[in-house]
Amino acid sequence: MRSFHPLFLVRFAHLPVVAAVLLALAAPGRAQERHLPPDTTVTTTHEVTIRGQRVPYRATAGTMPVWNDDGKPIAALFYTHYARTDVADRSQRPLLISFNGGPGSASVWMHLGYTGPKQLVIDPEGYPIQPYGTRDNPHSILDVADIVYVDPVNTGFSRVLGEADPKQFFGVNEDVAYLADWIDAWVSRHGYWTSPKFLIGESYGTTRVSGLAGALQNRHWMYLNGVVLVSPTDLGLEPPATRARSEVLKLPYYTAAAWYHGKLPPDLQAMDLEEVLPLAERFTVEEYLPALAYGGFLDADRKQGLAEEVARFSGLSVDFVLDYNVAVPASAFWKELLRDEGFTIGRLDSRYKGIDRTDGGERYDYPPELTSWNHAFTPAINHYLREELGFKTDLQYNIFGPVSPWNREGDETGENLRQAMAQNPFLRVLFQVGYYDGATDYFSAKYTMWNLDPSGKLRDRLAFRAYRSGHMMYLREEDLAASNDHLRRFILDATAAARQPAKY
Repeated sequence: MRSFHPLFLVRFAHLPVVAAVLLALAAPGRAQERHLPPDTTVTTTHEVTIRGQRVPYRATAGTMPVWNDDGKPIAALFYTHYARTDVADRSQRPLLISFNGGPGSASVWMHLGYTGPKQLVIDPEGYPIQPYGTRDNPHSILDVADIVYVDPVNTGFSRVLGEADPKQFFGVNEDVAYLADWIDAWVSRHGYWTSPKFLIGESYGTTRVSGLAGALQNRHWMYLNGVVLVSPTDLGLEPPATRARSEVLKLPYYTAAAWYHGKLPPDLQAMDLEEVLPLAERFTVEEYLPALAYGGFLDADRKQGLAEEVARFSGLSVDFVLDYNVAVPASAFWKELLRDEGFTIGRLDSRYKGIDRTDGGERYDYPPELTSWNHAFTPAINHYLREELGFKTDLQYNIFGPVSPWNREGDETGENLRQAMAQNPFLRVLFQVGYYDGATDYFSAKYTMWNLDPSGKLRDRLAFRAYRSGHMMYLREEDLAASNDHLRRFILDATAAARQPAKY
């Protein structure tokens, strides 16, 4: 069944006036101005079986404006909203608001990869296969929460309107400001003010939702129950780290990737991954970091011993480690680990192998994992939105959209999240990471969690989960089930805790 919002003009493009407008927008030299009408919806009804239970739901794909201070639409944001339809009391129905990262990335990844009722067709280890498409997701969290996937400006079908200045959208604080306003309006329009509310972000999306937690609470008086950080960034907690420290924190990830490819020494390789990683973590914190603090004044014998241990935990040669003054950059690691086999490894998921033009050099030619994912997700989302949800448009769906230059000044999103937690005793935070992610590595995420609240008073509301996958840890079938179960439990527990008297 399908119903249409009266403002969904794209469905009535046979009308002369609308057709003329669309043709003008598509005229040569004005392609960058093409966009959907700012306020549109198309609604369909479906059902999915989740954990053996039938779940009927309504899917709404549409756009809603971003307004300026004068009430004029300056952007049209595309969203996809899923609402379970057999819920007796909708006043307490939890809502999960989902963002991906980039910045400049659409919401497609977690939409079709993780929490939604439809799932990308992939093999059990997360490798895309043809024919591309979607299937029901038996692990979706739609059984316990409604979900809205939001595409920020210039991602997905979302676009700047008219003569609006793109700079007002493209930056850490700019992004948070307009999205907080938009969420306020969207929640009002869809009736979720009394619902428990959760934000989830992946990669740069974790910067986004951390900032939004503070902005929604302090500017819109919208108090959240939970924030989920999937493959998080450093959240601007400290001034930019020195290269040495940032590379040092990646060592446990190097260990994970080397273990996966069978490159560790026999004694370490014989261990299970979750037995060897604590050894790498302990060495990193107790020996590696303190030693690198001496920089060029590190004693030669100690430097040699340190290089031998780094080589042991990374699968690299001692000479290679010494060539980089004992702090090997990730780009060199991705090129070097399987160089003797003629392969590179992926940045976002180091289980993937790539083939370069030459085995020489310090960087790979292309990211094998992202190339593979783009091949699978792009046709799937375009077919799904148009054919299954009935959202008909000729506009290109931007998997990655133009958002440069991005203003990174004034990033205090981690402090925004800490302050929101301090002020709101019901707010909980869940970290979800993949061991084989080399872009936002798991141990740096753990370091971020440790340093989010230096007082230690909020630690009981912080949780950390890691999986044997990469940046999109949900692409591996076993981890898709586990990560959704952890998210489901997080939502249920946070919702139940909010019904108890608040206390610290």
